[in-house]
Amino acid sequence: MNCYHIGDNLSPQETLLPEEPGVILLTSEELARQPELAGLEGVLHHAPAARDARVCKAEVRGDCLTGTLILPRVTREGARLAFGYLLTGRRLVLVDDTQVLLSHLRRLAKEGRWGGEGPGKVFCGLLEELVAKDLHHLEELEDQAEELEDRVLSGQLEGFSPTMTALRKQAMAWFRYYDQMDDAACVLRENENGFFSPAEQRLFRIFEERVTRLGQEAQLLREYCLQIQTLFQAEIDIRQNRTMKTLTIVTTIFLPLSLLAGWYGMNFAYMPELRWKYGYPAVIGVSLLIILGSLWLWKKKKR
Repeated sequence: MNCYHIGDNLSPQETLLPEEPGVILLTSEELARQPELAGLEGVLHHAPAARDARVCKAEVRGDCLTGTLILPRVTREGARLAFGYLLTGRRLVLVDDTQVLLSHLRRLAKEGRWGGEGPGKVFCGLLEELVAKDLHHLEELEDQAEELEDRVLSGQLEGFSPTMTALRKQAMAWFRYYDQMDDAACVLRENENGFFSPAEQRLFRIFEERVTRLGQEAQLLREYCLQIQTLFQAEIDIRQNRTMKTLTIVTTIFLPLSLLAGWYGMNFAYMPELRWKYGYPAVIGVSLLIILGSLWLWKKKKR
């Protein structure tokens, strides 16, 4: 368990006094072993465990505000980034099993800009930290989409579908994440419990606007992926049409030859060319003339 006192600075403490404003960081296991904490009597059981997080949300309760956060990213070890939180007028409880929030809190503690504000400002600063590099990540996804588009335009279609499917899933995950974060930020901004000062409400409004813009970027990325998928399908259709065109030409050219083959395959006894020494070469010549005439006709009509 890690504790931080909220004063002029965000300073680490061993414990927090009951009326002392501060931040408490726990793991899911530590939360399960903590029936009560000073300053959180009767509300700590509302704090959700990180392992139970499925969506980003904020829920208003009578004496606290709780919710979960789940990011469409993973740690270097492959663990999903999911957190639980609980807010009161004097306390911010964070539940994290990955140590990611601890590094963010340490970074916030170095900024030293918490004088006169409570846990709401710290929580908003933490949310800003979580989305700080998201635009850069969305730009990386857009670069991947542009590479796929260039491959399609150059006719390199091999391996397109698995790569595009993975990219579309990521774009959808980011869009859903921002949509949920927008709803959570709206609940925080409304301040139904009265925990936040006007300055903190303004910070939540600014964060909400930022999440909205990021959501718009994610939506544009989704639409771009759909456009590339449509372009890929159009290229596949063009290739299929070319194949069908070639098969149609070949079939049309050899249709008269099939008629000749069927005609002479009957072996009529009274067909003079069957006994003529030049009959076989003559049929070959007629067949070549039919092929050349058909090709000339196709070329003339630009088919």
